[in-house]
Order: sequence, then structure tokens, then C-alpha cells
Amino acid sequence: MLDDFMVRATLAAIGTAISAGGLGCFVVWRRMAYFGDATAHAAILGVALALLFGTSIFLGVGFIAFLMAVLIFSLSGKGQSVDTLLGVLAHGALALGLVAVTMIPNQRINLDAYLFGDVLTVTRGDLGIIWIGALIVALVLWRHWTALLTSTVSPDLAYAAGMNPRREQLVLTLLLAAVVAVAIKVVGALLITAMLIIPAAAARNFAKTPEQMALLASAIAALAALGGVRLSVVLDTPVGPTIICVATAIFAVGAVSGLVRRPA
Repeated sequence: MLDDFMVRATLAAIGTAISAGGLGCFVVWRRMAYFGDATAHAAILGVALALLFGTSIFLGVGFIAFLMAVLIFSLSGKGQSVDTLLGVLAHGALALGLVAVTMIPNQRINLDAYLFGDVLTVTRGDLGIIWIGALIVALVLWRHWTALLTSTVSPDLAYAAGMNPRREQLVLTLLLAAVVAVAIKVVGALLITAMLIIPAAAARNFAKTPEQMALLASAIAALAALGGVRLSVVLDTPVGPTIICVATAIFAVGAVSGLVRRPA
């Protein structure tokens, strides 16, 4: 079954969606979209390093994403505006990565595949890495759910309950880095943040509890992945952007239905 590239593409898209859905809720709740952009844009530098040293793209992207996550975590609250810091790191890392990729000798590189994803080229090995990453993210979220949620709602309440909000923030940033690493081939560096926030934003229109929102976000992300892969074949469009378009359409439907249900 996995010999069929469309089956591999579909499974890779669903694996990425599952890891991004629940985590995206915390990105929305904590207003961390710009952090996601900074980490995702730095992924291009990871691609350059992977190609330069002849290692796995996932390894190169994962290393740079984790490095960026730890750097932002360490520098936040040290006097610089967080938005300013993230803006400098996001665009600086993206520019450096784009320059570095073009300077690698004896390499013909399709930048679009890394900027917007190329899920149709996913191999069996890539598929294994994506699903292992998705399961790790889901397991860590389940294990830290109460602490992450409490720290998000009220850091003071978390301290009173014996939790460490700073540690939970580090856990969250590292999980975001992991999602960036596994999603680079599916939706690309420029659309990873959209895969995190759009399903979560769509789920917020229907959910009544945080747990419901996380489950709905994963379901919506998976539905967008399935619909995007299928629609890209029918319309002959890039898979990654098409997945995001489907997710956006689901969000629009939810937003309109929410307005209709709202009492006058």
C-alpha cells in the first residue's frame, strides 16, 4: 500500500495535521503565532545545513528549529520587546537560509518544495519520521495537558498549584520546533504556522471546553489534509497551499455559522 505515492502523501498530511491541531490551540490561546513564524522561517537554514553536510532534511531542520526555540525562550523577557525580537529572528533566519541554500556547490535546489511543501515526494522513511514526531507531540501534550493549560490561563494559579509556568513554556516551544521539523515537507516553511493556527481558530467556533477545542482542531486539520490532497490532484495545484485553503474554508464556514447562531 505504501508503494503508492498518493497513499504516502495522504498519510504524511494526516500525521502532520494531528501533531499541529492540538498544539495549535496553545498557539492561539497564548498568541504565539509570531513565534511559530520565527521557528518555521529558520527551517530554511536547517535545509541548507542538511544539504551542505549531506544529512537528513528532518535532522537539519529539527536542529535549527530546536536551536531557535531555545534561543527565543532564553532571550524572552530580557529587555527586548518580544515582537521585535521575533521579527528580527524570523526574517533574519529566513534571509540567511535563502542565501545559504543558493551558495551550496553542486546542488540544484527547488526552493518551492521547502517554502510551500512537496508532500508528493514523501518516502517511507519520511513517513515514519512524521508519524513518530506526531505521536511524540501527542504524548507530551497529553502528559503535560493540565500544567500547560493552567499556565496558559494563569501563571500565578500554576505557581500556587506547584507548577512551573516557565518550564511549561519551554515544553511548548520545543513541541512547536518538533512540529516545524515534521511539517516542512508537507506544507513548507511559509505555511507551517497557518497549519497550526487555522484549524485551532476554526475549532474555537464550535468547542465549549479546551479539550473539545483540541480534539476538534486535530479533526479539522486532518479533514483539511484529506481534502487538500484530493483537491490538489483534481485541480492540479500545489498540495501544501491547497491544504491551507481547505482549512481556511472550514474556518470561514464556522465563523459564518457562529454569527448566524449568535442571538440578536
